[in-house]
Amino acid sequence: MIPDELREFCLALPQATETFPFDESTSVFKTSGNGKIFALSDLGASAFSVSLKCDPDESVALRSAYPQITPGYHLNKKHWITIDLGGAGAGAVPDDLVEQLITDSHRLVRPKVRRPAQSSG
Repeated sequence: MIPDELREFCLALPQATETFPFDESTSVFKTSGNGKIFALSDLGASAFSVSLKCDPDESVALRSAYPQITPGYHLNKKHWITIDLGGAGAGAVPDDLVEQLITDSHRLVRPKVRRPAQSSG
């Protein structure tokens, strides 16, 4: 996955926005409904990576399966992972898995839709 593909995929998710609260190069992808972060990446960095919110149990399994997936860089290590996207070839994390993890991260932080209470009667 290349930086433009990452940006495009993140922004295609419902209510996704891109902000730059830390500096001019670090893209922070949030949901507009509640402002919660689901992905962070310096899209222009030579060491291209993305940090994502992740279920703690899934995080442990992913880190065991892929050496390119590590605890979140400068983030809560229990709830965040960082994926090194700079590698290619047999050892790289597959793009479809990266996309699924971005979607899962978005799902973890997106605003919950409340269902109206049903009246009995």
